Amino acid sequence: MKNNVQIKPRPTVWKRTLRCACAGLFVAGLFGAVNAQTILSADEVRRVVGQAVAEAKARNVAATIAVVDRPGNVLAVYQMNGAAENVTVTSNRGIAQGNGLEQQPVPASFAAIAKAITGNYLSSGGNSFSTRVASQIVQEHFNPGEFNQPAGPLFGVQFSQLQCSEVTSEVGSQGPKGSPLGLSADPGGFPLYRGGQVIGGVGVIADGLYSLDNSISDIDQSIDELVALAATRGFGAPEVLSQITLDGKLVRFSDAEHKDLRTSSVDSLAGGRFVPVAGFFTGSVKAGVAFGSIQSGFVVSDAFGVPAVVLGDRFPIRAGTDAAALTENEVRVLISNALRVAMRARAQIRNPADSGARVSISVVDSNGIILGIARTPDAPIFGTDVSLQKARTAAFFSRADAGQKLIDAGQQHFVNALRSFVSPTALADGIAFSDRAGGNLSRPFYPDGIDGNPNGPLSFPFEVWSPFNVGLQFNLIGIDRLISAAPGCTSIPNLANGIQIFPGSVPIYRGGQLIGGIGVSGDGVDQDDMISFLGLHNAGVELGGAINNADPAIRADTLSPQGVRLRYINCPQAPFIDSIEASPCAGK
Repeated sequence: MKNNVQIKPRPTVWKRTLRCACAGLFVAGLFGAVNAQTILSADEVRRVVGQAVAEAKARNVAATIAVVDRPGNVLAVYQMNGAAENVTVTSNRGIAQGNGLEQQPVPASFAAIAKAITGNYLSSGGNSFSTRVASQIVQEHFNPGEFNQPAGPLFGVQFSQLQCSEVTSEVGSQGPKGSPLGLSADPGGFPLYRGGQVIGGVGVIADGLYSLDNSISDIDQSIDELVALAATRGFGAPEVLSQITLDGKLVRFSDAEHKDLRTSSVDSLAGGRFVPVAGFFTGSVKAGVAFGSIQSGFVVSDAFGVPAVVLGDRFPIRAGTDAAALTENEVRVLISNALRVAMRARAQIRNPADSGARVSISVVDSNGIILGIARTPDAPIFGTDVSLQKARTAAFFSRADAGQKLIDAGQQHFVNALRSFVSPTALADGIAFSDRAGGNLSRPFYPDGIDGNPNGPLSFPFEVWSPFNVGLQFNLIGIDRLISAAPGCTSIPNLANGIQIFPGSVPIYRGGQLIGGIGVSGDGVDQDDMISFLGLHNAGVELGGAINNADPAIRADTLSPQGVRLRYINCPQAPFIDSIEASPCAGK
């Protein structure tokens, strides 16, 4: 098969790509101006809260309600009289306290904020996802309740957007902002829209449990979801954006419908108060920040030769810190090529169906140092932090000293399990690990989804496993760091914002030497795989072979633990908008 050379989109493709980009982001914002229509006013914030309070009163429940803007600033946290100060984390499977977050009490305000951020960050101008969708895509099966099915496509994403990540920022500074509990899988969180664009999110907790939906086979009447749906009146997602399929399965946006609501009014907000939440909300309602402004943290950049968005001046392109390090120019060329692949790739979770993928891209060196972060316009915000987690995970697990670093961090159990399961030299032999390969080993059933099988070595047995207790990913963080704003989500500097265990990353090599990792997150996990892999390959071609993917001889898909071959990447078939090429990753 002939080598894939750097691809320069044809003018007609550019027109089509830009048209899709503009459908998912205000046109002015694409070229650097700020769109005031993305701002939630203080009065609108009070309206959202008041609509939720009216519905809660009609149902005789006391709720805690949070509203956030697009970059994740908390604009309001309202607690009705009688609302519980704390709620209990549970997967509804009877797992005892002491297993991750299971049975832990957490502030109701944290739960409401996490729900609001989740609906906001998972959504875009091309898709609308709620916390019910999050529940559907992070469990041991996709769909939940369907036995002998693979795990959810965003398995592990719940442990992202943490306050301890250097991508998330402090109150009053540029975004994106962190979530006190990561991303939420508890129904009751929705995005807020105006004119087809996401302008924020709302989250509600009233039932006392921070939980998830274990089965998709029925229709629930969730109090949290009903109250949150009432809050979105006038700011609801366009229906077409919630009609998204994943692997041929329709996502479940909401079990609540407007016909189920008992109110159509705005409450006066008597019988409750806006409450301060340390690190998130001062107690006074405020307006949102215009998305695309310097204050939002997301600004247009012309540094890559294609439309791109960066995090202001927070993470400028830089050279690596390790031996044979990536140069500043190589990082720029790498990100540019990944952006170009994304704009040609057909998105999986976006309408219209021929839209180009919208993703975030991060590049790190082998020490986990950030060398550059860029996004296509209208990429879902959650991918900003996740792409960095993915890049760091690929670089770290491909190091020859990864096992020792994990042992030094108190994770000997998982290293021993991996070496027993895979090879006595695992994490010491320089095998190249992608997130897909590491994710194969991080599921509660191995092979993935086969009920009754033992767990992978980086997971826990299913008897104690849950999305709140996943294994190494959570244990590296722990409860204290999860809810802390102190920098550093793990004790391993290479993994400063934690690891990620769903696909979308590859390590970077110069010849046979590991020099970093690239992570991609956005509009579909197979697309993420392809964009990272082909972006690196194409950059290597442009740079005359100076950088490249791992030699096939050392890739993790050469391993067959327990007789089952790991996968390295999984590229979609015929993935491009402008080409009928069927297998662009083959032979590379």
